[in-house]
Amino acid sequence: MTVKRIGNYLLPPGIDIFERGWLSANNIFLYGDADVSLVDTGYCAHQQLTVDLVSNALKQHGLSSLNKAVNTHLHSDHCGGNAALSTVFDCEIWIPEAEAIAVQDWDENLLSFRQLGQDCPRFSHHGLLVPGEEIVLGPYRWQILAAPGHDNHSIMLYQEQYQILISADALWEEGFGVIFPELWGEGGFEEVAKTLELIEGLPVALVIPGHGKPFTDVQQSIEIAKSRLDYLSGDVERNARHGAKVLLKYKLLEWRSRELVGVNQWIRSTPALESIRKQMNLCAEDFQDWLVQALVKSKAAVIQQGHLVNLD
Repeated sequence: MTVKRIGNYLLPPGIDIFERGWLSANNIFLYGDADVSLVDTGYCAHQQLTVDLVSNALKQHGLSSLNKAVNTHLHSDHCGGNAALSTVFDCEIWIPEAEAIAVQDWDENLLSFRQLGQDCPRFSHHGLLVPGEEIVLGPYRWQILAAPGHDNHSIMLYQEQYQILISADALWEEGFGVIFPELWGEGGFEEVAKTLELIEGLPVALVIPGHGKPFTDVQQSIEIAKSRLDYLSGDVERNARHGAKVLLKYKLLEWRSRELVGVNQWIRSTPALESIRKQMNLCAEDFQDWLVQALVKSKAAVIQQGHLVNLD
């Protein structure tokens, strides 16, 4: 759906929000006389829908093409449509500066896709998002802000005149994205705290998150996020268990239904889950059983005739 008004906040001209779901991140379509851009491009399984959304927006606003697609970070749900958009619209792809070498070499040891058991068609980048600099998106200039924590290379975008923050997965209305760096020992709890502190210091009237609806009660969301951070950082294994459940649920959103044999094979072959298994000190079979049952107990899935089936 396209969002135009959030509570009492009316979006300024030149901004459309395509609110997606949990498999594909929200897209922000920004259009002006000199530039047409899209922030975040969704998951590859939804790439045709992303292309259609952009095509329809271009037609609706009497525009000829898309100039660039900008990724807040390179998780597959935020950049999985890059290749398709580049092919269809011949647009530039802009990524966080810290990901330049990984994308240039398509280094799977540096990129997150294989680590998290997800897919992303290969793409090339044309521009870099450097924290501390600004970028023109549609009719406005946006500040590029570092936002480590969920992903230590992630950025946010801030429009000072209208006090709009594109927060990606650094802040949602009720929390934030999984603190993935903690799963493989890079550290992320302190980074999340610093990012929340940065947001709290900005005059923000509207937050457009990576997932979920845009919101205006920013302070309440920050307090919820801080409480969530305290809970997760109080027990490293608690964060690991949460991350494991999110990864399987995300994959199940794509599969919808999968034989348990295939589910267990995917769990075994996903490096991030192997790291979590070791943190939990479980053998492979016990970890697989625990993870599948954890989704079932939380009513996120059900087992039917030897298949793990997604529950919305």
